[in-house]
Amino acid sequence: MRIPVIAASFLSLPLFLALAGCSKPSLIVPASLTTIGQATPVTVQVHDTHGVSKLTVSVTQNGAQYQAWQSSAASKSADTTFNFNVGVKTTPQLRDGKAHLIIEAISGGLFHSRARWEGDVNVVTEPPVVSADSDQHYLYLGMADLATLNVTGSYTSAGVRVGDQTFRAWPMPGGKPGLISLFAFAWNMPQGTAPLVFASNGAGNDVTTPLTVVFPKREQPVYTQHEIQVTDQFMQKVLGELDPNGAGDPVARFVRINTEMRKANNQTLSDLRFKTADHFLWSQPFTRQSHSQAEATFADVRSYIYHGKKIDQQVHLGYDLAVTQHVGVEASNDGRIVWAAPLGIYGNCVVVDHGYGLQTIYGHMSRIDVHVGDMVKRSQIMGLSGMTGMAGGDHVHFAMQLDGVQIDPKEWWDAHWIHDHIARRVDLPGFGK
Repeated sequence: MRIPVIAASFLSLPLFLALAGCSKPSLIVPASLTTIGQATPVTVQVHDTHGVSKLTVSVTQNGAQYQAWQSSAASKSADTTFNFNVGVKTTPQLRDGKAHLIIEAISGGLFHSRARWEGDVNVVTEPPVVSADSDQHYLYLGMADLATLNVTGSYTSAGVRVGDQTFRAWPMPGGKPGLISLFAFAWNMPQGTAPLVFASNGAGNDVTTPLTVVFPKREQPVYTQHEIQVTDQFMQKVLGELDPNGAGDPVARFVRINTEMRKANNQTLSDLRFKTADHFLWSQPFTRQSHSQAEATFADVRSYIYHGKKIDQQVHLGYDLAVTQHVGVEASNDGRIVWAAPLGIYGNCVVVDHGYGLQTIYGHMSRIDVHVGDMVKRSQIMGLSGMTGMAGGDHVHFAMQLDGVQIDPKEWWDAHWIHDHIARRVDLPGFGK
């Protein structure tokens, strides 16, 4: 009669082991941890239902292993975050060059199971040295420009910072020494913000140097104020297209589309900066939609009026270019299609990449005739204009962005500006031919 009891005890063994704690911890280490310097901050997350009894960090270099850090107390929490510094200050034996980082977590369970993470790192103790060109960069709100720079020493990123916005650096065209960075002074950047050339080695060493910037003595652009009369027909059109399954107050739904959806759509556009070529895809000035009239310009401030009451206000970051209904939408320059699909308030939308983070945006189209990955030529027809999205009439919403920051397109339509700000400073193959 004892046999069933023995069998039952064996059947309960997995449960006993689980309760006793034989599961392994899981480690989450940032993928960006590829470089360590004097004291590089590191954040490690550990999950273990039984807590963590110890976290140890060691570095191996040239056949020797050194302890870099160790937790001072156990944690009983199932999710524990460890913050510590690793580098030459904690491990003075390290030298510049390749090394191997090892992070090990020991479970607080009965069997003290272990989890281990390993990764190659580069030890960098000296900051890079960065220098900027001596050109005078003339800027105003919404304008872009090009800077050249040089970086010596080890670095992981470089470019131009303007306030809280960062614009990447790229190798100089034609294999020449140095770097270039197309950067912008955004429409809402506080006046007097100094653009800085920067270089970082990813180990906590970040160096900057200012560009020589001249802001025009004339007043900065005064953005046009517009009142948009929202009719019942337009509101129903917008709600039916962009919130077809929504319920509740129509005005609240309209405002939510105009604010929250607009913000999300602009973030989608900004993220397309990661789909850019590392070289110029164009060689001629950008063209404006043929025979078009501008119904709205860059950074217009729009107040939305419904039944005599202001219900919202937004800034319009582009040009509304109208010709006739369903006119062919022209690519403003050579490039590659990186978006060709509906995009919320922009309706049917096409985005063309021109290289180095420079992209053009075409919204409210009634038909799209290109696909992601297609190469297009300057003035090529990509589809037809329309009034999809938040458009109240047939037109093309044309906009430009640089590394995800929307900029004023008008300078890019000017051959003299292209020469003075781009072609004079770098090799722009085919320009002027």
